Amino acid sequence: MKTSARITTLLAALAVAACPARAQSGSPQAPAPTSASANEPVELDHVVTMIGSNVILQSDVEQEMHLSALEPLLILPGQNTPDSALLRLIDRTLILQQMEQQQQPTTTPGAEAEKSLAELRKQIPACSQFRCETAEGWAAFLRSNNLNEEVVDERWSQRMAMLSFIDLRFRSGIRITQEQIATYYQKTLQPALAKDNQKTPPLAEVSARIQEILLQQQVSGLFQDWVSSLRDQGNVQIVDPAYSADLEPKPAVAKQ
Repeated sequence: MKTSARITTLLAALAVAACPARAQSGSPQAPAPTSASANEPVELDHVVTMIGSNVILQSDVEQEMHLSALEPLLILPGQNTPDSALLRLIDRTLILQQMEQQQQPTTTPGAEAEKSLAELRKQIPACSQFRCETAEGWAAFLRSNNLNEEVVDERWSQRMAMLSFIDLRFRSGIRITQEQIATYYQKTLQPALAKDNQKTPPLAEVSARIQEILLQQQVSGLFQDWVSSLRDQGNVQIVDPAYSADLEPKPAVAKQ
C-alpha cells in the first residue's frame, strides 16, 4: 500500500483492476518461466494473485518492474524485485478499490498530470543521457525501459490521484524538516546512486521528491494498519508459488 509504495506505495509510483496495461516480458529480474517441450503448450502469461474478482498477472509484475524506472528516488537500486513489485500492485489495487467505494476520482486532470510528468523528466538521474526534456529523448528513455507513453501517462495520472487520497486520509499534521531531507539525501540517496554508478542530482532539484518519500515513511505505520485490515478481509490470494506467501505490505523505500 506499500510508497512509494509504495507507500509505495505508492506508490508510488497503477492497479490492474483500473489500468490493465500489460508489460513486455523478459525482465531479467522476473521469475523465469518453466521450459516446455515441443509437444507441450507454451505458457505466455499466468495469474499470480487474485484480489477479490481482480487478478494480477505475471505480465503485470514485469510491467511494474519496468515502471520503477520512473521512481529511482523511491525504488532504489537493488529493491526492485518481483516480490516487491507484486506487493506494490497488491497495495495499488486495494487502494483503488477503496477510492472507488468512496467515490473518489482515480485519475488526475490531464493538465496537472502533464505538468507533474514534465517535472519528473527533470528529476530522473538517468534522463540526463537521453535529454528527456525533449519529446525524442523522453521516448528514447521509455523505450530503453520497455515502456510507452500511453502506459506512463495513465499510470502517472492514477498515481497522483492516489497520493491526493492518501494525503487526505493520513498525512494531516505531519511536517518534514529540511534537516530530515538533507539526511536522506546524504545517507540514503547518494550512496545508493553511487553504488549504481549514477550521478546524484543537486539537492535543490530533488528536495520536493525526497520530502514526498519521507512523508510516505512517516505515515507508513497508519497506512500499513489500514492495508493490513484490508488484507485480513481475505480478499488477497497469492496463487503463484514463485512468490512469497508471506508478503506483508511495506513501503518500497529504504529506511534511514
